[in-house]
Amino acid sequence: MTNKLDNKTKLTGAICPSVTPFTLSGKIDFNALELHYKRLTDAKLNGILVMGTIGEFANMNMEERGSLIEHARKMTSLPLIAHISSTVINDMLILADKAYSNGYDAVMILPPYYYGQTASQLISYFQYLDSQLSGNWYIYNFPARTGCDVDVSIVKHLAKSCPRFMGIKDTVDCASHTRLITLESQKIRDDFSVFAGFDEYFIPNLMNDGAGVLSGLTNIVPELFVSILDAYKANDLSTVANLHKKIAKLSEIYLIGEDFVTTIKSVVAQKFGYMQPISRNFNGKIDDAQLKKIDDILNN
Repeated sequence: MTNKLDNKTKLTGAICPSVTPFTLSGKIDFNALELHYKRLTDAKLNGILVMGTIGEFANMNMEERGSLIEHARKMTSLPLIAHISSTVINDMLILADKAYSNGYDAVMILPPYYYGQTASQLISYFQYLDSQLSGNWYIYNFPARTGCDVDVSIVKHLAKSCPRFMGIKDTVDCASHTRLITLESQKIRDDFSVFAGFDEYFIPNLMNDGAGVLSGLTNIVPELFVSILDAYKANDLSTVANLHKKIAKLSEIYLIGEDFVTTIKSVVAQKFGYMQPISRNFNGKIDDAQLKKIDDILNN
């Protein structure tokens, strides 16, 4: 039987929503970013999301975002997705054009945020963007941040009407939500990718014929996710189960500190030393006691 993960027409596997390093003076640290991308590339991940939530897209201006899109493409041979969400559609289209012209595989888009949205509004919004975009695109469903949910009925409608709509990152803490989108979208399109947005849903999503995962711990232990994927493809379920337990344990890292973005950066800084543990979010600095907890999690 052909494994659906071997389908070359769509993105699958473990994709990293990369952090964006900053210098002590608050500028984007491109040297640190290049070292980070080298780690992710050497680990043989399946792709990188540039400027996701952990990548602090909301904390950067247009000039920074455009520059990051350009620089990132030169730093890795992995497939790249640019997250272009904004409350200004014209800004999104500018970023999309920059991504496509720099050879990105796709862009990713949140639903409109701040204003509440009905299902019909969401469909109209994404259909309009589809008519304006020149390349492939993904939806980033994150109801905890946007206040609205791209549910299975919306995905089905868009999958039928928008052929360049290639998939969804479903950041919903409910495996059945993601499973239903996977099962229903497969009835419409075999080139459609459904990614879980939480690390611990990687294996459940694969077993439900989803595409894989797009989650933050890949910044810290990309090799772990690659090993899980290799074991899954080899039908080595014992190894899959043991590695899944490691993900469950490592997920405790998210509970340390006030700001999970700074926490992830702090772990990378402590473990690998090439970036500063600095985020533009406030009050996220990790103290020595918290660093000790992180060490205990990593080493147990």
